[in-house]
Amino acid sequence: MNTILRDLYGHQAWADAQQWRALQGHPGALADASIRKRLHHIHSVQHAFLWAVGDQAARFTRTTPDDFPLPKDLERYAIDYHERMGQVLAGLDDRRLEEPVRIPWFKDPPLHLPVIEALTQAAMHSHYHRGQNATRLRELGGEPPMTDLIVWYWKGRPAAGWP
Repeated sequence: MNTILRDLYGHQAWADAQQWRALQGHPGALADASIRKRLHHIHSVQHAFLWAVGDQAARFTRTTPDDFPLPKDLERYAIDYHERMGQVLAGLDDRRLEEPVRIPWFKDPPLHLPVIEALTQAAMHSHYHRGQNATRLRELGGEPPMTDLIVWYWKGRPAAGWP
């Protein structure tokens, strides 16, 4: 397994859990419409990439924020992704990482990427939106966690430790 990719996904799980912990610790943060919508977006895109690099023969189910009436429901959706992605990553070899996958939400022209590039995009996409949530949490008077990759390295690559 590619070590950088392994690190990006270890970091993604840890950073997602840190974000959830900070949001749960600030009154009203999880009720904020922009945070809630963005959390759903982060985790639904993660699931979409899990499907794209996994079994595209299976049916992908799109969700909306309303499908998760309680923050705990959306958090469970996030944890489910990380558990399932961990299983997928454990089964990847170098040959599979180079195989092309179709990214179906790009239609004209169609987009095919090697699995390694699709997975890199999914990790970077989550990072981008966690930064937006950190900014919003600060606007609400909260203190966002430091979730940079280098902090994860500095702390010894900790596991997610979901709240």
